Amino acid sequence: MVIDTTLARILGACFYYSPQSETISQLIPVLAEIPSLYDWDNADELVPLCLSLSQQPTDTLNYDFSVLFEGQGIMPAPPWGSVYLEHDNTVMGASTADYRQFLMAHGLTTDTGIREPEDQFGLMMMAISALCEQEQTEAAISLLEQHLLPWAYRYLTLVQETPTEHAFYSQLALISEQYLRAIEQHYNLSPTQAELFR
Repeated sequence: MVIDTTLARILGACFYYSPQSETISQLIPVLAEIPSLYDWDNADELVPLCLSLSQQPTDTLNYDFSVLFEGQGIMPAPPWGSVYLEHDNTVMGASTADYRQFLMAHGLTTDTGIREPEDQFGLMMMAISALCEQEQTEAAISLLEQHLLPWAYRYLTLVQETPTEHAFYSQLALISEQYLRAIEQHYNLSPTQAELFR
C-alpha cells in the first residue's frame, strides 16, 4: 500500500503537536528514517534534509510553532481547511461540518480534549493513517480527494513561504507536499476542484 500509515502519522503529528509535547520529543529522532519509509523518487536528496530535521532541538521550535499554529497576530499559514474553502475565511465553516460528517460515517471521532476544528492539516493526515490501518483505503482516498487535497498544497506552500527562525516546518511542508503529490499520482486521484479564498 503506497499510503504509508507510519509516514502519514509522523507528518501529521509534526503538524499538530507542540514541540514541548512528549510526542514530538519522541518523533524528532525518527525523522531521519523518513527516506526509508517510502519509495521516494528523490530519496538521496531527502537523506541530509531528514537527518537535519532529526537533530533539531525541540526547545528551539516553540516560537515557530506559535507563529504557524497558534497565531502571533495574523496567521501566515492557517492549518485549517475551512479558512481556504470558505469565502469569509472562517474556522469551522460548512466544509468543516461536511468533514465531521465524513469522519463520523467512517467511525472516526476526533477527541483531543479541546473544542477545535477537525480539518486541521495534521489531524487530517493522522485520520488518513487511521483509516488505512483499519483497511478503509477507499475512505482514505475519499478523504484525500474531497477534504484534504483541494486546499493542502496551498497551505503547504504558505508554510514554506513563511519566515521562521528555523527551516524545520518549511522542510516538513516540502516533504509533505512531495508525499501527497506522489500519492495523488500513484492512485490517479481526482481532487475536488475548489475555489480557494486564501
